[in-house]
Amino acid sequence: MAAKSNLRKVVDETTDVRCASGLGRMREEVWQDKNGVVVRYNLAFINRYLTSRDNGRVLGYDNNHGYHHRHFMGETSAIETRDYGVIYDRFIDEVRELRKE
Repeated sequence: MAAKSNLRKVVDETTDVRCASGLGRMREEVWQDKNGVVVRYNLAFINRYLTSRDNGRVLGYDNNHGYHHRHFMGETSAIETRDYGVIYDRFIDEVRELRKE
């Protein structure tokens, strides 16, 4: 991974979303290297009505700590894919389903 000083944060968004169980929040942060390649990301869906574990993070994907992984209801597991586009699409699909709960 490139040194943090060589990275440019290109997305920094937080969006409140309605859920069946109450208001939730989606968070997306993305950093690119000088060539425009996504080298760091953090995706989170927070809804304290669904869980109080992990500060209310129901679902998340990131590549902090040197590996790509998924957070779900306080548990963490490594993921195979490293393609941000694939990870983002998976995250959105899962959040769509979780919002129904």
